[in-house]
Amino acid sequence: MGETPITLGIAPIGWTNDDLPELGGEIPFEQCVSEMALAGFKGSEVGNKYPKDPAVLNAALKLRGLTICNAWFSSFLTTRAYEEVEAAFIAHRDFLYAVGARIIGAAEQGHSIQGQDKPVFDAKPYFTDEEWDRLCEGLNKLGKRAAEKGMKLTYHHHIGTGVQTTSEIDRLMENTDPDLVGLLYDTGHLVFSGEDHLGVLAKWIHRICHVHLKDMRPALREKAIAGKWSFLRAVKAGVFTVPGDGSVDFVPVFDALKQAGYAGWWVVEAEQDPAQANPLEYAIKARTFIKEKAGI
Repeated sequence: MGETPITLGIAPIGWTNDDLPELGGEIPFEQCVSEMALAGFKGSEVGNKYPKDPAVLNAALKLRGLTICNAWFSSFLTTRAYEEVEAAFIAHRDFLYAVGARIIGAAEQGHSIQGQDKPVFDAKPYFTDEEWDRLCEGLNKLGKRAAEKGMKLTYHHHIGTGVQTTSEIDRLMENTDPDLVGLLYDTGHLVFSGEDHLGVLAKWIHRICHVHLKDMRPALREKAIAGKWSFLRAVKAGVFTVPGDGSVDFVPVFDALKQAGYAGWWVVEAEQDPAQANPLEYAIKARTFIKEKAGI
C-alpha cells in the first residue's frame, strides 16, 4: 500500500514538565518549540506553557513548521457527573480543533495516584464494575462529541491509574465502540507496568490511533519498586528516556505499525529532568534513532 503516512512529533515534557513544574521551570515556550523544529520534528503535543489563544499558538508554530497533534485530557468519568466531564471535554476539543489537532488523548483520572506521593505499584487503583460501566459508557459519549468535529477520542493507558495493565486495556477496548474510541499506545507505560507491550500492540493494533514512543531504564524501575517510589519520584530519577536510550526494543514496534498500515503520529515522549538530560540533545538522539531503525 506504499509508504505508511507517519508523522513524527515530540512532547514538551522533555523541556518542561506539567506534573513537576520545577523540572524545566526556567525554559520558555519559544525555546521548547524552536528546539523541537531544530531536532527535525513536525509536531508537538500541548504543554502548560503553550499560549492558550489558538491564534497566538498557531502563529508561533507556523514560524517553525510545527503543528499540534494532540493534548492530554483528564477525564473523571468514574468520580464526577458525566455532564461536568463533557463540558470540560468540549472546551478542550474546540481548542485542539482550532490549533489543528484531530486526536484527543484522554486518560481517566478518577482515583488516579500518578500525581500523589504513594507507591506507584502498591497503591494503584482498581475500578468497580459500576465504575467500569460509567467509564466505558462515558467514553463512548465523549467519542461522539469528538466525532462531531471529525476528531478521534483515543484512550491513554497510564501508570498509577485504573487502566494500566493488559487486562484493563482489554476490558476498556472490549467495552467501547471501535468507531468512537481508539487506543493511545504508549511503550513506556506498558514496559514500566511490566506488561507485554508487543502483545498489546498485536491485539489492538487496529484500534491504535496515536503512539507515544517512550523508553525505560530497567535499573531505575527496580529501584522504584523496591523503594516504593511514587510515579513522579521515578520520573524525576530518570526512569524514562527517549527511544534508543533504554531497554525497549522498538524495531518490532516500528515494523508492526508500518506493516499494519498505521497512519498518524508517532510522538517521542520522555519526561526527564532537563538539568540532567539536555532536551535538544535527547530530541536529536531520538530523531536519529527513529531514522535509523524505522527509516522515517
